Amino acid sequence: MSKMTVFIHTNPQQMVGAIVGEYALRKASRHNDQFDVKILNLWDFPHLTNREGRTYLRKKREAVWRNRDLQSFSPLRFLPPQLMGYEGRAVLIDPDIFAIADIYDLLSRDMQGKAVWCRMGYPEKPEDRSYNTSVMLMDCAKLRHWDWDKNIDDMFAGRLDYGDWIFLRKEDPATIGDLEPEWNHWDTLTGETKLLHNTERSTQPWKTGLPVDYNLNYQTAKAGGGVLDSVKAFFRRSKTPQEVYQKHPDSKQERFFFALLKECLDKGVLTEAYLKQEIRNQHIRPDALRYLKAVA
Repeated sequence: MSKMTVFIHTNPQQMVGAIVGEYALRKASRHNDQFDVKILNLWDFPHLTNREGRTYLRKKREAVWRNRDLQSFSPLRFLPPQLMGYEGRAVLIDPDIFAIADIYDLLSRDMQGKAVWCRMGYPEKPEDRSYNTSVMLMDCAKLRHWDWDKNIDDMFAGRLDYGDWIFLRKEDPATIGDLEPEWNHWDTLTGETKLLHNTERSTQPWKTGLPVDYNLNYQTAKAGGGVLDSVKAFFRRSKTPQEVYQKHPDSKQERFFFALLKECLDKGVLTEAYLKQEIRNQHIRPDALRYLKAVA
């Protein structure tokens, strides 16, 4: 493996996005010989998938692990340093992130001695320190304490809270650099955007009209006392309470994704047969092929 690698972590529900994401990285780069791209598929990591139906600690409560939740790949975010043998640099991105700028510019930047660069997140409480880990630049040699298998064990044993892990709350803030927003532009496509992130799950452009396949409530394992919390969580839903994916509010972002998907189809990165299967699997919207025919 190269000393510089971009990892895209995913599960089957988001595999089309991951494949398009890899294509976008290669298309946008002038330095393709300088880095590798590797897709991490949840199903290749039984140390996690074998936990189906088991409880884990999330926001100080027990939740039930479901492999088929839309974002079940998220714990894979912390695998790259281990996979790199704790050497070199890695960038980790979600499967709903598409490059516009050259990712090599991020991989090769001056990290100023930091172990990780990522965007600040939105803390649930003002006193909480929170980082958004959907895009991370990592100096793998400085992350030898990231033992993924142990952290999975600890999460399911109740010793590690998923929220603390995913938001880097256990890391020394002095080791984390604040990444510019354009390197993880949340549903924002402007002239400054370097990585477009269709992060709002309910409006991902390739999912429009499909039944929602994620759990916003993260149902607790114990029924007693959890019902009220589940009802409250329902009304806290970020933008849409609908049971189906909605149309993305920015038609430019929808067209951008489908233009990339059409290029993948035209160049043989994906086949029409594969897309038809993904439509049958309800992983991409039922009108995807019709939409592609309308893309100039």
